[in-house]
Amino acid sequence: MTPVPPASSVDVYVNEIASLNTQFDIFRFMKRLTEAYRARAFIVFNLPSVTSSDLQSNTVISSWPVELLAAYDHERLVTNSPVIKRLRTSTKPFFNDISKAKLDRPDGKSGIVTALFERFRMMRCAYFPAHEPSGNRGAVSFSGDREAFTAEEMRELHYLATHVYDRLAEIRNQDNRVTDTLTDREIDCLNWTAAGKTSVETADILSLSEHTVNHYLNRATKKLDTVNRTQAVAKALRIGLIK
Repeated sequence: MTPVPPASSVDVYVNEIASLNTQFDIFRFMKRLTEAYRARAFIVFNLPSVTSSDLQSNTVISSWPVELLAAYDHERLVTNSPVIKRLRTSTKPFFNDISKAKLDRPDGKSGIVTALFERFRMMRCAYFPAHEPSGNRGAVSFSGDREAFTAEEMRELHYLATHVYDRLAEIRNQDNRVTDTLTDREIDCLNWTAAGKTSVETADILSLSEHTVNHYLNRATKKLDTVNRTQAVAKALRIGLIK
């Protein structure tokens, strides 16, 4: 059994969060944090609007089983979720034991929710509301089948969740600023490189010289804060700059 991290390690975690530079970095960190607190899975999501019918489109990062998330959205469980309702009306963290809670769902799908989370041994869930400086609201959740988190663990995880959600917003803003600074030609060159074209082939396609294509790719690499064009393409794909 993995021991719960001592309070002193929370400061170490906070310092680590501040040093993370990508969503994938935070995903790996969250995986370790989930294991350290003996949970099974985590999810970081933006609070769905009242008209939203799925959770996946509002998810930032998650280690939920793919089958669970797909089934959750297939049954449109967000729509009448008492958890989402509570997150919309309160900023207090809370712990929810699905095996004991009386789920108040007007759609009659309480049994589906219980069976789904029991199947993946994620009946006990802690939720930590968070928000970005822009005002966007969301939450971080840890789920599993361990005993309820202690009051101290809830305080620690709430503090860490706040830092994680804020850091994810900072990374997204950084990525957006990068997107704004790249020129159309630089994006064109990244797109063709992602498609497997060499600089010579890209130059022929775009009616440019090979030297000019390499110049655009080198500038894009620097703007994306990467060390080579392979990393530049990977980052451009990750932030949705190219497809």
